[in-house]
Amino acid sequence: QVQVVESGGGSVQAGGSLRLFCVPSGDDFSNFPIAWFRPAPGKMREGVAAIGRYGTTLHADSVKGRFTISKDNAKNTLYLQMNSLSPEDTAMYYCAAKIGGYAALFSAPYSYWGQGTQVTVSS
Repeated sequence: QVQVVESGGGSVQAGGSLRLFCVPSGDDFSNFPIAWFRPAPGKMREGVAAIGRYGTTLHADSVKGRFTISKDNAKNTLYLQMNSLSPEDTAMYYCAAKIGGYAALFSAPYSYWGQGTQVTVSS
């Protein structure tokens, strides 16, 4: 059974930075394409960033140049560095993992989800 645990959320003023952490467990970390999602108007969840098994990254247009996804296989940890945050980035951020395949910014292929970590950006 794969479990996903997020941390690192919090409150910050506009223009500030936060780093989110995601730790999947229950299988070889290197097997997981992993992504971050957040709720969005008209969508169940919007893909924010994703990283494939071999390090290929995807970032949504809305966060390109501000957010960076990365991972450390030795530490079994995924990171989402968020810079230049704006109030529009306020959301619950969910980490999701899937076994094998490619990274994607749509939620359907991801089977394992964390409980989410709240990010609040004040103006």
